[in-house]
Amino acid sequence: MVTIDIETEDGRREALRRMLTIRAFDSTASDYFADGEIPGFVHLYIGEEAVGTGACAALEDQDYITSTHRGHGHCIAKGLDPKYMMAELFGKRDGYCNGKGGSMHIADVDAGMLGANGIVGAGPPLATGAALTAQQKGEDRIALAFFGDGAVAQGQVHEAINLAATWDLPAVFLVENNQFGEGTPVDLQHNVQALSETAEAYDIPGFTIDGMDITAVYEAVGQARERAASGDGPTFIEAETYRYRGHFEGDPQPYRDDDDVARWRERDPIETFKDRLVDRGELTEEEYEALREEAESTIEEAVDYARNAEDPAPAEAYDDMFAVPVPEIEQFADRMRADGGTR
Repeated sequence: MVTIDIETEDGRREALRRMLTIRAFDSTASDYFADGEIPGFVHLYIGEEAVGTGACAALEDQDYITSTHRGHGHCIAKGLDPKYMMAELFGKRDGYCNGKGGSMHIADVDAGMLGANGIVGAGPPLATGAALTAQQKGEDRIALAFFGDGAVAQGQVHEAINLAATWDLPAVFLVENNQFGEGTPVDLQHNVQALSETAEAYDIPGFTIDGMDITAVYEAVGQARERAASGDGPTFIEAETYRYRGHFEGDPQPYRDDDDVARWRERDPIETFKDRLVDRGELTEEEYEALREEAESTIEEAVDYARNAEDPAPAEAYDDMFAVPVPEIEQFADRMRADGGTR
């Protein structure tokens, strides 16, 4: 179940648990990447948990999302299993993409997660296509695109929004403005005060919200989903948030200082939401610690699963790459040795 009713006490507790799971997953991924067990690159979502969780909580289970290179949080928020996610990061056959996609390319089409993506701004065109499919089939589902502030400068993003607005497609475009496009501050990337002003060019609603507040995200996406599902077209939402880690693990981060990070950490989305629930009498500090320990235990089990999963066979390297077999690839695969070389 992806949808969470944050209007209820149980829903708020589940939202907190989901944010804790995201943070535990990415904190653990950071450790094992540093140890060399996770290959490739990882881009962490720590600090942005309220956006993915609040947005996906407001969707229906059948809705689509598209993600970014920083997509672990989106996956967990959409209901994907951390075991198969971790197996994918470890490059194992049991991963969501059989270990071939890694951190930046997790997808589960059956769950409506149409894929994380290493191409900046590639998600909105996919979401527009998914929304068009839903419209043509008369289905009660919408498509939400997550993308970053840097992607707002990409041409294909504007093409996707323009088409969705012109055809009143059931889509939501959600910018996670984490203040930096790689190492460039957002105010040096764009000639507007708020990225949500972009919506004016397409005559669709656009507004900026506090992305550190899960309730604000939930309410904004809920309204946007209702508009999209009613046939009134897309909405452009800018969620102002912050990533605590560098653009990638190992990023020296010369573009910001520790004081900047500390100021944003004072508004931590997990801590502030927890404090709100404690103040309302819905949660005790002991219950919060139990939720946190549960999340950490879930991720520890995911690591154990990933470590013990099988590696993909070299002969499977080209499986699932093409819908129709390509003769040249088939011939090459036939010549592959068990160790990945050729004979």
